[in-house]
Formats: sequence, structure tokens, C-alpha cells
Amino acid sequence: MAIPEPYRRNFETLLRAAADGNLALMECRDALTGVPRYVVTAVGRDGDDFVITPFGHLQEGNPFDAYIPPDPG
Repeated sequence: MAIPEPYRRNFETLLRAAADGNLALMECRDALTGVPRYVVTAVGRDGDDFVITPFGHLQEGNPFDAYIPPDPG
């Protein structure tokens, strides 16, 4: 199954940020629940300001319990 374009572009941005050493793991709060989340972010600059782009949070517990692999068929 092909990955839709917006996700592919975001993943390519994530790879570039990693290659450039511009990734950070930030502690944030979930906007709905207030629960702490550890978010993988790309860090850029806009003049003197930092620009933080969140990509996703780390799964609490065992991530293998949270996902089902794609159907090989």
C-alpha cells in the first residue's frame, strides 16, 4: 500500500531534520487531557526565533502492543 503524499513529505522532512542534527525530544502536554507526552520535533530557525515542528509522540509502554502490522496480502 502506498503511503499518501502528505505523510511521505512529513517523513522526508523528519529524515532531513535527523540528518542535519535538528531533532529534539520535548516534554509537552496533551492538548485534550493535559497528560505529559514526549514529542519528537524538528527544530528550525526563523531569524532569532526557534521554530518547533511536532511529528508525533512516543508511545507509552510497549509500542508492539499498540499497533498491528500491515496485512502482507
